[in-house]
Amino acid sequence: MNLPERINYIQITQPGGPEVLQLAQTNMPVPAERELLIKVHAAGINRPDVLQRAGKYPMKPGMSVVPGLEVAGEVVGVGSAVADFKIGDRVCALTNGDGYAEYCTVIETQALPIPDGVDMIHAAAIPETFFTVWANLFELGQAREGSTVLIHGGTSGIGTTALMLCKALGIRAFATAGSEEKCAQIRALGGEAINYREADFAKVIAERTDNNGVDVILDIMGGSYFAGNVASLARRGRLVIIGFLGGASVKDFNLLTLLDKQASVTGSMMRSRSAQEKADVARGVRNNVWPLLKAGQCLPIIDRVFPLEDAAGAHQRMEQGDHIGKIVLKVV
Repeated sequence: MNLPERINYIQITQPGGPEVLQLAQTNMPVPAERELLIKVHAAGINRPDVLQRAGKYPMKPGMSVVPGLEVAGEVVGVGSAVADFKIGDRVCALTNGDGYAEYCTVIETQALPIPDGVDMIHAAAIPETFFTVWANLFELGQAREGSTVLIHGGTSGIGTTALMLCKALGIRAFATAGSEEKCAQIRALGGEAINYREADFAKVIAERTDNNGVDVILDIMGGSYFAGNVASLARRGRLVIIGFLGGASVKDFNLLTLLDKQASVTGSMMRSRSAQEKADVARGVRNNVWPLLKAGQCLPIIDRVFPLEDAAGAHQRMEQGDHIGKIVLKVV
């Protein structure tokens, strides 16, 4: 296969607003022995990309400076030790960065075959959100059929994914949002909507659960919601924190509340997990979620599609906060 020597990608020229995302060129990446080389057709936009661009993401040594945590495309090269994929396969993958590009490499254990009938745009919106929701709500949070959960940011990519999976798996889900339009979308996905601009979510949870609380909370807000989250937990409930839009610290919280409920507080960042941990999550997603996708259920909700060269517009759309579902970059 004839491949170009140079490829287009999106560069973060300096920490700042969306305008610092600029189209640039670099050398064609070369897959290591266990990696796939993917011709990227589409790439998902995620909140960590925005934080990285702004210089607010905790970048660890070895993390790529090129944004983009999920892609869909065609395998055009394989490393010498790749066993499960071949050139020509349609795949979506959780990347370790580098997704905002025409080509990228990814370890094969973080790639999954695109289900029949799923197009590249929808496939690109699957890996980061479905991996994150599965790892946090279902593995760390132990949500199961019959559980009751609360999802903050119910119309985000994470939120809509969590709501769809909860409905499919027999889980009662509450979700917060800040407008009637978004609350209507939550209800359409099978959730019970709470408009946080009009009501205290902790009081609503208490009223609707007869003061029993919820088993699991999936939280993107962090510090500003901590007290309300703990108040909303059932006895032995689990608070799973995956974001800190409301701050990364908690002040003046009485820990007796937590102890009295025998509650657990945990959380994770997908990007900092080891390759083995990500492989384990991929296996869980393939075993539990892929049958739903193959049956036409739980397909990602796409808010808007931008061309690669307008990554700045995609980031601006996310930061405006009006989107419902996933924002995607179209590369091919």
